Amino acid sequence: MILSPYSEIYDLVVPKDNFLRRLNELVDFSFVYDELNDKYCHTNGRNAIDPIRMFKYLLLKTIFDLSDVDIVERSKYDMSFKYFLGMAPEAPVIEPSSLTKFRKLRLKDVNLLDMLINKTMEIAIEKEVIKSNSIIVDATHTKARYNQKSPKEILRDRSKKLRKSVYEIDESMKKKFPSKSTTNELEDEIEYCQKLMNVIENEETISEYPKVKEKLNLLKETVSDHIEHLRISEDEDAKIGHKTRDTSFLGYKTYIAMSEERIITAATVTTGEKNDGKQLETLIEKSMEAGMDVKTVIGDAAYSEKGNIEYTRKNEMDLVAKLNPVTQGTRTKEDEFEFNKDAGMYVCKAGHMAIRKARQGKKGVSKNQTDTYYFDVEKCKVCPFREGCYKPGAKSKTYSVSIKSEEHSEQAKFQETDYFKEKSKERYKIEAKNSELKHRHGYDVSKSSGLIGMEMQGAMAIFTVNLKRILKLIG
Repeated sequence: MILSPYSEIYDLVVPKDNFLRRLNELVDFSFVYDELNDKYCHTNGRNAIDPIRMFKYLLLKTIFDLSDVDIVERSKYDMSFKYFLGMAPEAPVIEPSSLTKFRKLRLKDVNLLDMLINKTMEIAIEKEVIKSNSIIVDATHTKARYNQKSPKEILRDRSKKLRKSVYEIDESMKKKFPSKSTTNELEDEIEYCQKLMNVIENEETISEYPKVKEKLNLLKETVSDHIEHLRISEDEDAKIGHKTRDTSFLGYKTYIAMSEERIITAATVTTGEKNDGKQLETLIEKSMEAGMDVKTVIGDAAYSEKGNIEYTRKNEMDLVAKLNPVTQGTRTKEDEFEFNKDAGMYVCKAGHMAIRKARQGKKGVSKNQTDTYYFDVEKCKVCPFREGCYKPGAKSKTYSVSIKSEEHSEQAKFQETDYFKEKSKERYKIEAKNSELKHRHGYDVSKSSGLIGMEMQGAMAIFTVNLKRILKLIG
């Protein structure tokens, strides 16, 4: 409860249909106390900032895709922000650095992803907005914050954008800027960035321009909040994944299950090289734990591998996923290569993709045809998994699979049914959801280093889009 003589201002400037007011009325945020209770000392130290307020700051940061500094700055004058944060109109705001501490100290070791998805599912079930018993599954990729650039290149790129925004206002500032670093040392580039920021901050008339301020805050956050990661590496957890045969990315994958009403029911976050189909059981089980009654699973060809067909049949579910033209051979699980449906190629467990394939054998004869996949032998020679996989001195490395047209005959028949064809049409919904996550809530690039940071980003982004969808469905 806000105790202030000025509280009535909110009734005037924050209308009943304001998004943040509706969000406040929809969600009982007291669950934050329950989840973070053991993260605080209740007998010693200063009074902590209300954890609900800190959590709401992170939620606002995700909704509006702003930096820590910019979200705190906006909360000084945006009355809808102050209302949502449970602050009196005249109350001072937090220091932006408090958000970094909250993420690192209070949210550490908290399974935020499952907790927030389950909370939104609880609300959706209570509001009776989920009426279907189907989930749609897919994966979306997120590029690493430092991508395939070195830390020095990242700093150089962001300082360049900052200078450019300043030149658009006052080109004479070139004379006041420090000399650029000419060495390859990361410390020298950090020192240059700090000097550059100091010069711009001393020019108040320029530093207050929004386009300058945003780039200044981004560079400042990169240097200070993530300086320890810059000194270690670009991102040790990020791995190379493949979008198509010719395109790859360095980063992470988020596997999502979503109801036909477009409420995300489950998610898992992995490094970028992982195979899509292997996550299906986890997504189904998490969805059911969250309260979803799953009878049909809709996905693309990546989810039609034999193990998934067996699992869904055992649990009396329909799997609406088209078969791949190839199935795995008889190798043991530890040694098997995984099929990348986007590229149409196999990937070895080191993350290297085949460079070409050739079909062998004749169609229609008693012996099955095989597809042989050829790998770059130069990579095999230095691969850490080469023992037992690559024979020293071999001029080629191949992996062959049989094309077993009758292996999944029942699934093939199911593909021809009207039910399968009708349910397949629902798959576009998850593509739109992935687009919303990326383009409206900054999920195309990770905001911090490491898998834990990516999971936290995923948790807040999914919590945001689910709450937005629930508000829309209840009108």
